[in-house]
Amino acid sequence: MKKKIFVLGIVSIIALGILCTKCFAVTSKNTNIVTEETVQSIVDEKIKTAVDGAMAQVQENIESNDEQKEQEQSKNGIGMIAAAIATGLGCIGAGIAVAVVASSAVGAISENPSLLGKTIIFAGLAEGIAIYGLIIAIMILNKV
Repeated sequence: MKKKIFVLGIVSIIALGILCTKCFAVTSKNTNIVTEETVQSIVDEKIKTAVDGAMAQVQENIESNDEQKEQEQSKNGIGMIAAAIATGLGCIGAGIAVAVVASSAVGAISENPSLLGKTIIFAGLAEGIAIYGLIIAIMILNKV
């Protein structure tokens, strides 16, 4: 463990020495005279770097917004399909139920006309299935 720490210390000292040597070499070239042009070029370089970074960030945000819009549209499409399926299957089920109940009701009424009120209730219950499908579709569309 001590050897690793010692080696890490030596490597960091060497890296620091190289960094200081490069910094000293850059500053000693002009014999410590800082001109307005060098300051301006450094500022221009920093501004250009900052602007490039900002533009890259804006581009990433635009791309992520496009992806979010695509996901939202996909979610909306799936919701619309779910609402259509709920309504369609509810209406098909109601149609089958009304067909069975109505044909039976007509047969029952032909034999006993006093059963008219009861058969209308059964037909109304069968038609309610379509309304339940429509209510579920409206609930799905409100979530989308």
